Amino acid sequence: MNLINKMNPANKKVIMLVDDNMVNLKIGREILKEKYKVYSIPSAKIIFSLLASVRPDMILLDIEMPDMDGFEVIKRLKTIPEYADIPVIFVTARSGEHDEHEGLSLGAIDYIYKPFSPSLLLQRIENHMLMIDQNKQLKELNNNLEEKIQARTNQVYELQDAMLYTLAELIEFRDDVTGGHICRTKGYLELFIPAVMREEIFAEETKHWNVKNILQSSQLHDIGKIAISDTILNKPGKLTQEEFEIMKTHTTVGVEAINRIAQKVEANDFLKYAGLIAISHHEKWDGSGYPYGLAGEDIPLIGRIMAFADVYDALVSERPYKKPMSAEEARDIIVDGRGTHFDPRLVDVFDRVFDGLGRQGREIVRQNIRMIA
Repeated sequence: MNLINKMNPANKKVIMLVDDNMVNLKIGREILKEKYKVYSIPSAKIIFSLLASVRPDMILLDIEMPDMDGFEVIKRLKTIPEYADIPVIFVTARSGEHDEHEGLSLGAIDYIYKPFSPSLLLQRIENHMLMIDQNKQLKELNNNLEEKIQARTNQVYELQDAMLYTLAELIEFRDDVTGGHICRTKGYLELFIPAVMREEIFAEETKHWNVKNILQSSQLHDIGKIAISDTILNKPGKLTQEEFEIMKTHTTVGVEAINRIAQKVEANDFLKYAGLIAISHHEKWDGSGYPYGLAGEDIPLIGRIMAFADVYDALVSERPYKKPMSAEEARDIIVDGRGTHFDPRLVDVFDRVFDGLGRQGREIVRQNIRMIA
């Protein structure tokens, strides 16, 4: 039982009545005491010491007081977060329109003139208490609804993520060479994308990014490989030029598959990101990449970022035609690719988060995801 309940066993609503006139305090208390727990306070300054132990449901506040007037009291209350939402009604003999306007503009919920009618005072207070209770109930309902919606959204997200992960695994199941690549690159992006956003070098482009959606969509960056023959996909050596041209088509096949899905649903950021990543993650800053030979900022930013994760993972992973590089060797190659393969500004960010990429790789190993590095 809290302090208020101990002092208020009937669990009545608590009202602080603040007035420097003892007669007014006595009259007000007599009117209110049957229905409310009343604290009669003769000085505005006492309010703030009492608030440390008693939380009122409402404050009835006189304006003209010698130590601190009512306007100063409400101003101070509104600047203290834990007290700012306590309802305040001015009960005063000052009847000027300007005073009433000022009191309401400072945040009071009502303005009652003295001498007041007991029945009118009780009715006004009761009406406001009812509205306050209804607002609290509505807020609780809204909060509960938001929690349920968020829980449902999280459930849908988890289901979607599990389905995408399974799809990615099915694609990689056909590819004995790059197993675990999709999961690892997603892990690298979890470090790299927030770093890019924090540095605000592309603030306008990234300010509306949904990182969760991007990380999910990155798992589809190689979905087009489903159309590449096993002979090429699992060739234990470097591809011929003709085979490489066929391999390049996994970008266009991937985006075509994603676009077919997009045509059947409403506009969807997840699919937008997936399409951009699938089509552009093999483009290079100097225009020598594929499938379209885009250069510089003509390459979508998300594709330029994906290129780092894709290349880094390829460098530190074993292939039938090469041994894995060390993380430091891979970093050197990526840094050397500044302005040719990679966006120079992104290279700077990559270099700063490099140690984190190494830790991310080790964590993935601990999660029993196959990685040879």
